[in-house]
Amino acid sequence: ALLVLQRRMASSVRAVRLSLERRRERLKKLLEEGKWLLEGYAFDEDELEDAPEAERLKQEEEMLERLTAAETPEELEEEIGVLNDLIHLAREAERQEIETKLRELYRVMQDERIRETGEKLLIFTESRETLEYLAEKLRGWGYSVATLHGGMNLDARIRAEEEFRKSAQVMVSTEAGGEGINLQFCSLMVNYDIPWNPNRLEQRMGRIHRYGQRKEVHIYNLVASDTREGKVLEAMFRKLERIREALGSDRVFDVIGDLLPGRSLKDLIVDAIASRRTIEDILTEIDATPDEEAIRRAREVTLEALAVRHIDLQRVLGEERYAREHRLVPEYIEQFFLRASAACGLRVERNRDGTLRVPYVSSDFRSVSPSFKQRFGEVFREYHGLAFDKDTARRHGAVFIAPGHPLLETVIENILVKSEDDLRRGAVFIDPDGRLDGWLWFFEGEIRDGKDQVAGRRIFAVFQSATGELQEVNPSILWDLKPGTPEHPPEPSPGEEVVFGHVLGILEAYRDELEKRRRRAAEIKRKYGLQSLDELIMESESKLIDYETRRLKGENFPEVELQNERRRNEELKARKRALEQEIQWEVSLSAAEPKLLGVARIRPLLREDFPREDPAIEAIGMQVAMDYELSQGRRPQDVSRENLGYDIRSESPDGTVRYIEVKARAHTGPVVLTPNEWLKARRLQEEYWLYVVENAAGNPRLFTIQNPAVKFTPQEIREVVRYVISDWKEHAE
Repeated sequence: ALLVLQRRMASSVRAVRLSLERRRERLKKLLEEGKWLLEGYAFDEDELEDAPEAERLKQEEEMLERLTAAETPEELEEEIGVLNDLIHLAREAERQEIETKLRELYRVMQDERIRETGEKLLIFTESRETLEYLAEKLRGWGYSVATLHGGMNLDARIRAEEEFRKSAQVMVSTEAGGEGINLQFCSLMVNYDIPWNPNRLEQRMGRIHRYGQRKEVHIYNLVASDTREGKVLEAMFRKLERIREALGSDRVFDVIGDLLPGRSLKDLIVDAIASRRTIEDILTEIDATPDEEAIRRAREVTLEALAVRHIDLQRVLGEERYAREHRLVPEYIEQFFLRASAACGLRVERNRDGTLRVPYVSSDFRSVSPSFKQRFGEVFREYHGLAFDKDTARRHGAVFIAPGHPLLETVIENILVKSEDDLRRGAVFIDPDGRLDGWLWFFEGEIRDGKDQVAGRRIFAVFQSATGELQEVNPSILWDLKPGTPEHPPEPSPGEEVVFGHVLGILEAYRDELEKRRRRAAEIKRKYGLQSLDELIMESESKLIDYETRRLKGENFPEVELQNERRRNEELKARKRALEQEIQWEVSLSAAEPKLLGVARIRPLLREDFPREDPAIEAIGMQVAMDYELSQGRRPQDVSRENLGYDIRSESPDGTVRYIEVKARAHTGPVVLTPNEWLKARRLQEEYWLYVVENAAGNPRLFTIQNPAVKFTPQEIREVVRYVISDWKEHAE
């Protein structure tokens, strides 16, 4: 119980004063009842340290209120008297506001000039009492403050995060703020007190210091160096700083457990506080492991971690580009949200900066089920700034809207209810190009690994022509079709059995694609992860043989070294077995039964007054464009059948990519773009090129236009959902 008080003392005088007062009142009650001896009460310190915040605080309070060494009423009365003295001292210190850490916090805020710059500040503390104390002081200093702690339910946590994002300049959080939220819009953090579990300290830092953070992150750790706890932490931080400089990495907290074999940071602090050893002995132990040895261990741990996570830069960059090429264009989500909101009666307005606002969300949208709230979160009464593009959201401080955001999801639920009758009747779409006549089937395919975890999930589309032919198409083909009207009623489909069989073959190819990627990752793990573990195991066994030989010779050496090396050897072997099993599970892939999502009837639209593309002329244009790319030293790939919004993906030797849409004309004339092509041009900008081949029927001539989205204002023809560019030659080369 005294150790818990010591940890809270490191947090704030108020925290320890309130804890002492609660303990005193509880002991008084126990004295009156004569029930202060607890038989058989025990707890695991390590489990307590790793427990969730709410559970840890609950157990700590029970220890503070009930555990006592008193065996007689007189001893218990004496302890209550000591508590009275301590409470008096704490109140006096609190009244005089002599807390050094509070002054240091104020100095940090002054040095960072957060009042002048408006920079947001995240403060972590271990104690709920300290959280309330700091919030009170900060508000007294004139700052707007949000708070977050483990006693808050999911709705309150979401509201606190939203308040910090939108209005509050400072958030004070207990450990709950280090779990499951992303606060990377903030780049300044203060650890008002330091957790004794380094993993929790790293978790705190990860709330703002993570991939996607665009600012330089400043993190301050406030440590009272004239306390026993502070001396231990200061010595550890000095050692970690030397390792960080040698490694060139900030992730040194991952390796604290490897710097002091057989010991933990908590053990050292407890030894210091309880005076089990002198502070000099403890500091000597911290420095006992030579820096070179600590750095070597840190590198081993880092190497293994990299291998286990199979980080491969080219693969990562390739997957990032693949995601950029295939992800749902934000403009489509925005268009859907606007149209669906209008259909459901939700008023949406546009701000001057281009973001959206929803001045009022009615109870129909906010009354969601508990399962919805658990999955997506709470729907708020109003939204002042919404953006469907991450860069726009960051630039204007707006809320980023994407699939999974509660407002978008509740709009989807409402539109599905409103459109229930239409869904039962079925859908008809019109192909403005006049080519498609048949049915478009949508399936969801899923691949699972040996751990029964989802390895991949994808939507597949199959076009079934009126003559029965089957062809896999990109699901985004639907974006370029025109919704049908009542005069185009749905027709029964020919049946899904033959289509289902075709999808099974597509799903098997998808499984093979995923397996190829996973086997490549597995080879990296085998090459680096297993090989590094084998080397470490051999090194450990050599040490064990040496220790046993020395012991047989009668040499005197610390037995603890032998025990530590045996433990390390077993841990290495266990890690190797676990990694081998993990690799086996990851490459054992199987396809689940595909799920039918829907089917749409596609009818061709024939209009003589609208220019259409001739397949033979298109083929000539594609060949001219491919030949040109090859002549420029690039590697072109024909992706025209994938309906990606461009026809050619052409990569330069330096890794840059051109996304090329090819338009060919027998003689000359305007260029017609689909919605998918136009929005991809807006999304990819400088990387998007429009190649126009004129006089393809006789003497083909190529014109190239980079970034057409900024050079043209096309005529939108809503009747056929197409964009027409007539003045393309003005910007062509």
